[in-house]
Amino acid sequence: MDGTTADKRRGMSDLRRHRLRLEISREASRLFWEQGVAATTGDQIAQAVGLSTRTLWRHFRNKESCAEPVLLRGVEWGTSMLRDWPRHVSLEDHFTSHVRHYTLRATRTDHLDDLLAVRMSVLARTEPAIRAAWLMACDQAQRELAEIIAARVDLPADGLLVRVHAAAASAVIRAHSEHIGAALLTGADPLQFADAPRRIARAVHAATGGAVGGVPAA
Repeated sequence: MDGTTADKRRGMSDLRRHRLRLEISREASRLFWEQGVAATTGDQIAQAVGLSTRTLWRHFRNKESCAEPVLLRGVEWGTSMLRDWPRHVSLEDHFTSHVRHYTLRATRTDHLDDLLAVRMSVLARTEPAIRAAWLMACDQAQRELAEIIAARVDLPADGLLVRVHAAAASAVIRAHSEHIGAALLTGADPLQFADAPRRIARAVHAATGGAVGGVPAA
């Protein structure tokens, strides 16, 4: 077997593993929300996906960690949006445009995953184990955000200033996400948050002292 064939097979195996982990996470998140974390067992999660419990534990270290892929999927949307942020466009304009395009092309599966991610971020308020998974996802996003900010301000990603900006921006995004998610789940009108991209972008700009969010000087 040559290197190219081996790499392709490894890539396919990784993709299958990713898809299975996400499917497990969807069912686990559904059960956590419907009946609570304490009342949900590994056996129930495995049965919902059609797996043996032994197979479930090959992919996750405990039942609570099953929520991580769904939470990461929600966070990855934000980091993907920021990676595509053109240097000549403000964060407010880019974020607003990106949300508009996503709304138009999102599939039913995308919307269901978004709902599960929101539910898990809200559940994290009262479930410490889910909170740990949520904070892990946010930490990963913060690290990627530091690299994105570093490229825009031409400073090292591991420098203190960039890390502070990334922490501030990440905290703003997380706080807004949790607030909006909780409000929507309790019946708030979605139109109330139609300008959320603008508000979040402006909050990031303010929290970073104007360093992040505006258009860099020519």
